[in-house]
Amino acid sequence: MVKLISQRLMAMLPLLLIVSILTFSFTALLPSDPVDLIIGDRGSEEQYQLVRERLGLNEPFVARYLTWLGKAVQGDLGTSFFNSVRVSDAVLLRMPATLSLTLAAVLISVVVGLGAGIAAALRPRSWIDRLATFGATIGQAIPNFWFGLILASVFAVTLRWFPATGYVPLSASPLGWLQSITLPALALGLSTSAAIARQVRSAMVGVLQQDYVRAARAQGLSPRRVIFRHALKNALVPVITVLSFQITVLLGGALIVEQVFAINGIGSLAIAAVRQQDIPMIQGIVLVLVLIVMAVQLVTDILYGLINPKARPA
Repeated sequence: MVKLISQRLMAMLPLLLIVSILTFSFTALLPSDPVDLIIGDRGSEEQYQLVRERLGLNEPFVARYLTWLGKAVQGDLGTSFFNSVRVSDAVLLRMPATLSLTLAAVLISVVVGLGAGIAAALRPRSWIDRLATFGATIGQAIPNFWFGLILASVFAVTLRWFPATGYVPLSASPLGWLQSITLPALALGLSTSAAIARQVRSAMVGVLQQDYVRAARAQGLSPRRVIFRHALKNALVPVITVLSFQITVLLGGALIVEQVFAINGIGSLAIAAVRQQDIPMIQGIVLVLVLIVMAVQLVTDILYGLINPKARPA
């Protein structure tokens, strides 16, 4: 397992390098000059040149990239062009809200997706199977931000069970955190659970027809042990692949759902940075999100190794 982790970590290094080059290149190709956005139309030529010198924009592209990369490796993602805030500090301040929303949505999608998929697989072509399939189809068809608007309208505005906007940190109030995260997490998790339910149902139907499952039943093992000890374990391999992809989708969807529920997470920070063309902030956010996605892929590979010993390197 240690060899598997080390191999995956080594494979991430060139990928991170490529992502950093692309991120820095694309932001450098923005049509407008960030100096014009900073000093406005009334700035003099001398002020213009001073700002460009202070930001290092007069240096060649390669020199600017190497300087930025060297600082990024040390954890310094630069400083915002507009408010002089360190990018790393701004991202770390907003990250707990986005990660809380994403992880809560993952938990909901796994619980609902596994439950619906297993129930449908145990009774194929029954009303339970048809109901789960219909629910999965509806869940995949509805955009998560639109689902969030419906949940906010019903449970926050009409019934007043949950707050319609805002985010309460877990350290400030666990109950307030749970109330503020419930509706956006449901909006994200229920739509994602549809894809997981489909995959679980398909994998479980195939596994339940295998000879070793029939042999386990013939030996008198309880249905729960047959399902969860033998069938589900072998059916989880393709499910993990879908789940790892869905976590990436959830992370991107969280940036949009945050706008619906007015949560000050990475989404609002990214949108403000794009509107202002705050290049250091955009570069830092993209790099951090890529690191999170790569960490998810690493965890997926580790789970592969734990569930399927054949996936481990020799």
